[in-house]
Amino acid sequence: MQKKSDCNKHVVIIGPAWPLRGGLSTYNQILANEFINEGYKVTLLTFKLQYPKFLFPGKTQFSTDPKPSNVYIDIKINSINPINWLITGNKYRKIKPDLVIVRYWLPFMGPCLGTIARIIKSNNKSRIVAITDNIIPHEKRIGDILFTKYFLKSCHGFVAMSKSVLNDLNKFIVNKPALYNPHPIYNSFQPAITKNEACNLLKIDTKKNYLLFFGFIRAYKGLDLLLESFAMVNRKKLNIKLIIAGEFYEDEKPYMELVEKLNLKEDILFYKDFIPDSEVHLFFSAADIIVQPYKDATQSGVTQVAYFYNKPMIVTNIGGLPELVPNEKAGFVVEREPKVIANAIEKFYSENWAERMVEFVKQEKEKYSWKKMINSLWKAAEK
Repeated sequence: MQKKSDCNKHVVIIGPAWPLRGGLSTYNQILANEFINEGYKVTLLTFKLQYPKFLFPGKTQFSTDPKPSNVYIDIKINSINPINWLITGNKYRKIKPDLVIVRYWLPFMGPCLGTIARIIKSNNKSRIVAITDNIIPHEKRIGDILFTKYFLKSCHGFVAMSKSVLNDLNKFIVNKPALYNPHPIYNSFQPAITKNEACNLLKIDTKKNYLLFFGFIRAYKGLDLLLESFAMVNRKKLNIKLIIAGEFYEDEKPYMELVEKLNLKEDILFYKDFIPDSEVHLFFSAADIIVQPYKDATQSGVTQVAYFYNKPMIVTNIGGLPELVPNEKAGFVVEREPKVIANAIEKFYSENWAERMVEFVKQEKEKYSWKKMINSLWKAAEK
């Protein structure tokens, strides 16, 4: 890892950032701050057009949070304009940053990011390292493999945040460093408040127990599995309700019909808008346990938000989730079956697992540091 004495080093992070919203933006801004704290000059290079409207399933791509004041953000990239890629690449080729970190999460971005990276590294100084969120996407489309190969060839090295992504990555690359470093903990949110305070601010019953499903809703997130499992639980006996907080990125009608069919309407609290960073603490402070019933997954930012707030989790045995949530320690790892998920919910409350799991989570989260991620990025660059 580079030392603080190398404070003249310039790091460029390419990916979503303010004014774009979402977990990738939050992550990139935290990473930028961590580099700044280590003494580096940092630029966040982000999109002025990330997705064309017809490709974006949400209500808006833009954040309502204020602009970060402590990092320079260059809002420049147009993901569908090759002339823009050439202009952007040439600008940073001439600037000659020491390290360029590119977030790769979707093959659609392969041509854009791969072209910019190729142009920058032609200066024979800048090292290009990709943080690969996904190599094989959750929702597959024509061109995925071709676009991914094009992007990967533009990089000097890679860091994967789950072993499943690392395995996927190693199917594509030869003779390039690829390291595993787990997703660091999101630490930029407001601190936790008491459960009573959170419930009062959300205007919900302070005497209830709450499960939380958090984040945007797509088929692979398994919300239908959770609804089916929640219907199997003795909700009255356990005094529980389910909070679903996140924007639908697909048709919500099938989920609403399932809620009606399973008679769950009185026991579910929907917050269907995107949850801004300034409100995340309310939902995690109100919850007893976080449920991630994913049908497909690599790593999950929601897991690391749960760690930040010292919350146990129920996760499915898929992708990188079991790596992050030791079974019967930080939570329960279960199969993707409603009855099994229901049993974990019952067990958590009826056998009083909360206190021991919270204590483990407090200790376990120390390993998910940003300094380790920075160290891995430099290792991938220097090999």
